[in-house]
Amino acid sequence: MSSSRRRNSDILLEARAFRARRRYTDDAVFNFLSAIDTPKALAVWLLYKNKEHDQLTAIDINPDQYGENPYRFRLDLAAVSFLSKAKFLGTTFDRNEVAYQKFFKYEELCRETNNRFRNPLLDPLNHGASVWLLNATRRKVSAILGDFGPEEFVENAGWGPGTSTLIKGERVSAINKFHEERGITRDLYSLVSDWFPVAYPSWSASLSHNYGENWQILEVGNKIVTVPKNAKTERVIAMEPGMNLWFQKSIGTMIRRRLHRVGIDLNSQVRNQQLAKQGSIDHSLATVDFSSASDSIALEVVRELLPPRWFQLLDASRSKFGMLDSGPIRWEKFSSMGNGFTFELESLIFYAAASATVEYLQITDPEMPSTISVFGDDVIIPNGAFDLFSEFSRFLGFRVNPDKSYHTGYFRESCGSYYFSGVDCKPLFLKERLGNVESLYKLANGLRLLAHRYYSYSGCDSRFLDSWTAVYLWIPEPLRLRVPREAGDTGLVSNFDEATPSRARYGIEGYYYRALTSVSVKDTSETHAVLLARLWSPSTEEHGNTYALRGRSKRFVANSLIPRWYDLGEWY
Repeated sequence: MSSSRRRNSDILLEARAFRARRRYTDDAVFNFLSAIDTPKALAVWLLYKNKEHDQLTAIDINPDQYGENPYRFRLDLAAVSFLSKAKFLGTTFDRNEVAYQKFFKYEELCRETNNRFRNPLLDPLNHGASVWLLNATRRKVSAILGDFGPEEFVENAGWGPGTSTLIKGERVSAINKFHEERGITRDLYSLVSDWFPVAYPSWSASLSHNYGENWQILEVGNKIVTVPKNAKTERVIAMEPGMNLWFQKSIGTMIRRRLHRVGIDLNSQVRNQQLAKQGSIDHSLATVDFSSASDSIALEVVRELLPPRWFQLLDASRSKFGMLDSGPIRWEKFSSMGNGFTFELESLIFYAAASATVEYLQITDPEMPSTISVFGDDVIIPNGAFDLFSEFSRFLGFRVNPDKSYHTGYFRESCGSYYFSGVDCKPLFLKERLGNVESLYKLANGLRLLAHRYYSYSGCDSRFLDSWTAVYLWIPEPLRLRVPREAGDTGLVSNFDEATPSRARYGIEGYYYRALTSVSVKDTSETHAVLLARLWSPSTEEHGNTYALRGRSKRFVANSLIPRWYDLGEWY
C-alpha cells in the first residue's frame, strides 16, 4: 500500500470519528455577532443566550429605516439572518401544528378561488382590468405552450432525486425506482396503460417479469407529510406516486423548454439576481415574492389558463387526493410542492400574468426590452406594474408577501440575492448545530465568502478573521484541507498561496488538491433496472483516486484535479 493511500485512510478514520463539542455552536454564534458589533447584533445575542428563542424568531429588519446607508443595513441584516433558519432553537411552537394551520388556510383560499372561477358572474373581483388581464394571460400561456407530441412526452420523462410514496430514505436511487416503483393513480394509468409497453419495452418487460402482468399499484393519491423548515414551522409537502413523478417530470421539462424560448431560464437564477441589483440602483424594477405560491395554484385557475389538451395532460398526471393520517382529502389546489411540474407551472403562470400586466399598462423601455424575469415565485417586474400585478395576482388566488416584496426604497431581494443600492448584502445562515467536520467546513467557508463580499471581492474583511480562526482551530489539524472555491464545502476554501496545491505532472495542466466529502453506499447488481438507470441518465465520472469505506454515509478523501484556482485574497 502506498504512503499516499495510508495517509488518506488515516484522514478518513479521523473524519469519521470527529464530533464537534456542543459549546462550539454557542461560541460560533457569539463570535459572529461580536464581529458584527451593532445594537441589533447585541439584541440577537441576548435573546439567544437567555433562551428567548420565540422572540428571536420574530426579530426583523426594515430596510426603509436605513436611509441611504447600505453598509449599516448589511451588518444588521447579517445579524438577524444568522439564526433565522436555525432548526436547533428551543422554541415553544408546535411546528407541525403551525405548518398544517397554514396548509389548510391555503386549501381554503384555493376553494374560494375555485368557487369564484366556477361562477364568474357572481365574483366581486371579476371586473375592470382583471377581465382584460385574464384574457391576455390565457392568450400568452397558449402562445408559450403551443402544441406537443407524444414522443416529446415520453422522451422527457425521468426521475427526480426525491422520495415517492413507495421508495423513501436511504433506498432512494434511480436503480431502485426502475426496479420497484409501481405506484400510479388511476387517471394516469388509464392514460398510459395502452402504450407504456411500446414506449418502454425493456422496463415494461422487467416489471411484468418481476411482478406479473398487473404490476401496477393503484394509489388514491399523494401522501401529505412535513419536512423541517426552520425554528417556527415545518414545511408541508406531498409525496407523489412514483410513476406519476416520472411523467410529471416530463411535463415540467416540456414547460421549462418553452419558457426558455421566451427568455425565462429556469436552470439559472442569475438573471433574477442581476435585475435585483439593477432595481436597487435605479429603482426601475420591483422584486415580488408570494406567500405559499405552490399551495395557491387553484384547480379552476389552471383550467381557465391552460389550453384544453395541456390541461388534460397535467390533470391526468397529478394526484387529485391527498392522504392524511385522518384520511384522504380532495385537493382544491391543482398541484403541491412535491409534484414534478409545480415549479414550472407556477413560473409559467406568473410570467404570463406579469407580461399581461406590463402590456396593459403599456410600460416599455427601448433600452430595456425585457424587464420581466421569473424563477418560480420570485418575480421581477417594472416598478410601475407592481400594484396592478399584485391586484391581479390576488384575483388569481395568489397573495403577494409584503415582507419579502420590494418596490420602493433602495433594497431588492430575489433568488437568494440581497442588494441595497447595488451593494451585495447577502447574509450567512447557520441552520444546524455544528456536528461533523463538514459542518465546520461549511461555517468556515460561509464566513470566508461573507468577508470576501464585504471587501468588494478584492480581499477579505478582517472583522470576521477571529470568528473564522476559531472554527479553523476546532478542526483537527490533519483535516484542515485547503480547497478552491469551486470545490464547495469539501475543505477550507482558500486562496492559492494558502493552499499551495501540487502541480499536475506528465503534461497535464492544473493542480491537485485533497478534499473530504460524503458518499452513499453503492449497491451492485446485474438487473434490468441497473441497465435502464445507466442508459437513461448520463454517467458521471470521478476524476482522481478515491478511497471509501463501506457504510451508510461515510467520508472519503480524493486527489482531485482542478485546472484553475479561485483567489479569495488575503484577510485585511
